[in-house]
Amino acid sequence: MTEVSDEARTNGPAEAPEPTLRVGPPRHDAAGVPGVLHALADVAEESVSRGLRALPLVNQHRGFDCPGCAWPEPGKPHLAEFCENGAKAVAEETTRKRADAAFFAEQPVSELATWTNHRLGKSGRLTEPMLRDEGADHYRPVTWDEALDMVAGELRGLRDAGTPDRAAFYTSGRTSNEAAFLYQLLARKLGTNNLPDCSNMCHESSGSALTETLGIGKGSVSLADITDHADLIVVVGQNPGTNHPRMLTALEAAKDRGARIVAINPLPEAGLQTFRNPQRIRGVVGAGTKLADRFLQVRLAGDLALFQAVNRLLLERDGDARAAGHEPVLDHDFIATHTDGFEEAAAAWRALSWSDVDAATGLDRAEIEAFVDDVVGARSVVVCWAMGLTQHKQAVATIREVVSFLLLRGNVGRPGAGACPVRGHSNVQGDRTMGIWERPPAAFLDALGAEFGFEPPRDPGHDTVDTVRAMRDGRLDVFMAMGGNFAAATPDTALTETALREVPLTVHVSTKLNRSHVVPGRRSLILPCLGRTERDDGDHRRAARDAAPRFVTVEDSMSVVHSSRGTLRPASDMLRSEPAIVADLARRVLGDDDPTPWEDFGDDYARIRESISRVVPGFEDFERRVSEPGGFVLPHPPRDVREFPTATGKARFTVNPLEVVRVPEGRLLLQTLRSHDQFNTTIYGQDDRYRGVTGGRRVVFVNPRDLEEFGVADGETVDLVSEWNGSSAGTSGNGGAARTGGTDEAARTARTHGAAAPQERRAPGFRVVAFPTAKGCAAAYYPETNVLVPLDHTAEGSNTPASKSVVIRLERR
Repeated sequence: MTEVSDEARTNGPAEAPEPTLRVGPPRHDAAGVPGVLHALADVAEESVSRGLRALPLVNQHRGFDCPGCAWPEPGKPHLAEFCENGAKAVAEETTRKRADAAFFAEQPVSELATWTNHRLGKSGRLTEPMLRDEGADHYRPVTWDEALDMVAGELRGLRDAGTPDRAAFYTSGRTSNEAAFLYQLLARKLGTNNLPDCSNMCHESSGSALTETLGIGKGSVSLADITDHADLIVVVGQNPGTNHPRMLTALEAAKDRGARIVAINPLPEAGLQTFRNPQRIRGVVGAGTKLADRFLQVRLAGDLALFQAVNRLLLERDGDARAAGHEPVLDHDFIATHTDGFEEAAAAWRALSWSDVDAATGLDRAEIEAFVDDVVGARSVVVCWAMGLTQHKQAVATIREVVSFLLLRGNVGRPGAGACPVRGHSNVQGDRTMGIWERPPAAFLDALGAEFGFEPPRDPGHDTVDTVRAMRDGRLDVFMAMGGNFAAATPDTALTETALREVPLTVHVSTKLNRSHVVPGRRSLILPCLGRTERDDGDHRRAARDAAPRFVTVEDSMSVVHSSRGTLRPASDMLRSEPAIVADLARRVLGDDDPTPWEDFGDDYARIRESISRVVPGFEDFERRVSEPGGFVLPHPPRDVREFPTATGKARFTVNPLEVVRVPEGRLLLQTLRSHDQFNTTIYGQDDRYRGVTGGRRVVFVNPRDLEEFGVADGETVDLVSEWNGSSAGTSGNGGAARTGGTDEAARTARTHGAAAPQERRAPGFRVVAFPTAKGCAAAYYPETNVLVPLDHTAEGSNTPASKSVVIRLERR
């Protein structure tokens, strides 16, 4: 057996089985009265008065955008336009607990590093700038001037030395449009495109595939397409009941008017089985609404093969229909007028091996044929997806294949049809629109340079994975994070944490304590900022002359831009807004010679929006349009006028060679996922009641037949050991020779012939849970299992960590 390094054995605290962990049967319905009670219990625990004042303003026209997901609001929001997890997010932000100077004086960093992610998050709101000096074991308070001067001095030094690429500016999806625009402007004025963000780890694969095939890296549907028009909605690689609960209301509306829903996932998900809408009588006292009409339990990494098989069957049915003199199955007029590459794609589908489809998907041919019946019977089809598609080695190819599926029947650019990547964070799409991107288009840089009178850097910068590599290799001197939890969100935890600790200066703009703060660089700063719920009166020194609270803007998953304004008193008088922090830092870095009106930008966000309106297409007359209830929709040529700004000017069919993942005997393919009690890396609690788990998180869900074959009992405690040999697993297909690896015998053979043995990473102390996941597949929560994901195990074409297809073995303790 290959050796496992000590560094790779751990993933922070709680390596032993959790004594409070209990496992019961999974639920087959979501939300309902229990969801309401759980939400209110979280609000009551943190702060009854502040929480109850905030909740009625969540996702309202004159309120604030939920800190959680990016699902759009309807034109007339419900009085309670939030879900259980949205209420938990508000509770976390409105808490009366404080991680203040006294807290940090009492708790050394070495002790905090042993706390769970849940316990760190429950410490309370950050209240003032804190600095950890090199070699110190405590953070200490500093003034804003001291903190910003320290960061500015380091950044000026890099600029003056001609090495701006030794700085990286990370962004989470919670950052507003205004803050994101200033942040990327600061980075580019400094001279770098090192702008990694959380999109690199989630929907980068979507953006890459959609840009290539449709010409714009965003979804092509509106909320009304789903609720009012679609005949068939395909939800693939997504769990809306946990990750986007308000989406269930839209699916219920679609069902009420007769739409069909197909769920494609390795795991049965409660929200897609039955939805108990707590805002409707039948959701409270009735049976609720059965959402999914069909469930295809595809194996992990099998979605590409599934859609290739569906596309082949649509092609064959079209040929049969035309030969019989019936109406064609495909939209030949649309294909001829608006697309290219069809003949090449059709030839590849005709050559598809059904044995490869069987091996990749684990589905019967009859199940796939029944799904094709649904497709042929639908005039308009929407495909929704999330990270179940985007975090695989062949993620980009899979999404390209989904687009081809839509193009075959003209399901782009008309009501009720299109592509719907469902984003996670509330403004992750807006951040990209504002220029948070390591590979910005030339047109954006040209407009930015013209607006601010400088020549932006043109060389590509670091994405998230490349940023970790730069840290690891000693090529980064300053790492600044605007929100997020970089240490917990990134793959290869042991490597990432070691790399972070070697960065000379790390800076985190945050609302609450998280794992990244206790994995500090040699010197580390925490800069506390306002939350979404809090009133932004600006600098207290200027409040007398301008008492109007400021608002910011965000963009949802469907390209709607709207305002967000908090109303609660800030958790501390020392908190600053993100735009103000960036503007003040930029002024100090760039000096008086820089003509950019940084002080005005930090004081008046309307000035920022004026510049955005001249730089970013679609934001003309920004201030007036965003002041309208509900905001405005950004243009999307494929959706609006069936124009496709691709390399050829047409929507593109693509040929996507299939690599069938061959998992070695005695191994499983693992996907990392969220519990119902978390949002991304924020752990609200220790329960996942939809999957029957309470009081703990270190569980691994495995098919009962796999457990029987392995001789492992339900409830047994095991270590999860990932095995990686430079690919997702052994693969074969399209005439290529199979590449195997991962077994003990393969490791011995590799050593005998001088080849490198598979790399192993370990996550210790997990309870096995027999669960109806697809055979050969397993699932466990992140961030606890991010330690198992190799840094270089990424999607081809997007460099997104392939966290949904990791080869593991179960090893008894």
